[in-house]
Amino acid sequence: METTKIDYKNIYYPPGGILIWILILVEFITFGAALIVLVINSKEDPEAFHQSRLALNATFGAMNTIFLLTSGFFMATTVHQFKQKNAQKASFYLKLTMLGGVLFLILKGIEYYLKINTGHTIGYNSFFTFYWLLTGFHVIHVIVGLVILLFMQKGINKTTALVEDVEASAAFWHMCDLIWLLLFPTLYLIL
Repeated sequence: METTKIDYKNIYYPPGGILIWILILVEFITFGAALIVLVINSKEDPEAFHQSRLALNATFGAMNTIFLLTSGFFMATTVHQFKQKNAQKASFYLKLTMLGGVLFLILKGIEYYLKINTGHTIGYNSFFTFYWLLTGFHVIHVIVGLVILLFMQKGINKTTALVEDVEASAAFWHMCDLIWLLLFPTLYLIL
């Protein structure tokens, strides 16, 4: 009778390592708590929150969702190609991943510019305070993610990148995608 060996490393060390997953958990708790407070505050003045939500451009939000989800697909493809030891394809898909992130930032920058020009700044009302803080914090995460991906690109090109590093960068990037998937419907569609 043959026994199967359990690989405990996979249980205790998820892709990218345990530390990146602790960071991701903390980030989800932070954003989740902020969204809960947003929803609670929206109950105090539902009409103001509703009218403020209507001032947002849902098309921009949907396009940014497409940019991030597409870049997430390319990131997963990057990891797959890297594990297949195809550095050239991994590098190509990582560039497409970063392009999605850059397009997200450009469109978010246009949206911020338009909001500032219409006077919908951080102090306009409670809704826009939440909008600016939540989306601004998310933008910072996307920028940090792009910097991480740039280092991965360098490592892949020099063949010094490790699978664990590529997986960790992918986990961080997918966290940015998932956080946006929470922010978009809450801010642009529901309130």
